[in-house]
Amino acid sequence: MKLIKATENDIPLIQDLARRSWGNAYADILSGEQMDYMLSKMYSEAEIGSHLRNADYHYYMIQDENNGSYEGFIGYQHHYEEQTTKLHRIYLVPESKGKGFGKQALKFLNGKVSENGDQRIILTVNKHNTARNFYESQGYTVYGEGVFDIGGGFVMDDYLMEFLIHK
Repeated sequence: MKLIKATENDIPLIQDLARRSWGNAYADILSGEQMDYMLSKMYSEAEIGSHLRNADYHYYMIQDENNGSYEGFIGYQHHYEEQTTKLHRIYLVPESKGKGFGKQALKFLNGKVSENGDQRIILTVNKHNTARNFYESQGYTVYGEGVFDIGGGFVMDDYLMEFLIHK
């Protein structure tokens, strides 16, 4: 696996990977209308572009070195809170799950967080998403819950999770 820093030229690829992974990850959790709404808001060219212009926000493309295919991406923001990085996005296309890409991407993130002086990683995960089990297997713990109004008459009902970096 190789992680490649994303640029604005990668926005269409990020959008495609998001659509492909969301269809699988959220099919039994969110309505089609909510998925379409969230994808159009969270993955618009303007939204991703603004992230890429933020010095603390980083996207990396996850590439399978064996065949050169892009298997997913990770997006995170250093200094989201005091000494805290927020993992905003980590998605893999369905056919790449179970190959260790997610674990390697989280290890990569741990290193980047340590390099930047943060001591904690936080994320939100839908309460019905089995990804929670994956995060727990990697040392993340639930520290709270939240219901977030995202507009359009939709909410996100999530667990708040954290990972503490031990220096």
